[in-house]
Amino acid sequence: MPSSLATRNVTHRFGDIVALDGVSIDVPPGTVTALVGESGSGKTTLLRCFALLEKPSEGRIVMQGTVISTPEPDRQTRTAARAVRSDVGMVFQHFNLWPHMTVLENLIEAPIRAKKLPKDQAVAIADKLLAKVDLADKRDAYPARLSGGQQQRVAIARALAMSPKVLLFDEATSALDPELRREVLLVMRQLALEGMTMLVVTHEMNFARHVGTRTVFMDRGEIVEEAPGSAFFDAPKTERARRFLQQFED
Repeated sequence: MPSSLATRNVTHRFGDIVALDGVSIDVPPGTVTALVGESGSGKTTLLRCFALLEKPSEGRIVMQGTVISTPEPDRQTRTAARAVRSDVGMVFQHFNLWPHMTVLENLIEAPIRAKKLPKDQAVAIADKLLAKVDLADKRDAYPARLSGGQQQRVAIARALAMSPKVLLFDEATSALDPELRREVLLVMRQLALEGMTMLVVTHEMNFARHVGTRTVFMDRGEIVEEAPGSAFFDAPKTERARRFLQQFED
């Protein structure tokens, strides 16, 4: 079975800055890939390329065997990208909810506009998802009346409302205090148990160790090391990985 998502020799530049340097990675269906590394190592840029928010300077992005992004996409690639755009959901660090819309309106906006779902069907899906993230009682609240943890759970439900095949998380808990982080991580753990394909940029090492199918360590725009399960934490192979993990030791 083809990978849900993959990059092939992707380089991405911002002017003279090389954010990604020849990155090739596969995200198999039903797995949780934890992307770890220092800030500025290229993790978020990689996620944005997968989400089609950035185009690679070199290389290509592939979804289920079909090329969906290249530096100069041809007509076939652009058509493929449009066809799969809603299959990739992204949860951002700072929630990005529409402040003038209620929780329910935030969830139904994209399914109605992008997928042309009837409103009653979109509302039914939204209500199920709000129950899933334990926020059914907040459906008519505005984001400003919610805690950070609640807003991030709404953001996850909003991403799920598009029925994505892959969910991308960009430091989804880093803007939250410890108790609120726990709320969000519990939802992410449950999604992992349900078999959702996830690519997670995170500094939550316990999540990466215990929930991740594998951990990928990036540094200076490169994939330095990757290992299944907790192997990366138990026996890092490179000095760069060992130095990175030392900061999380008690």
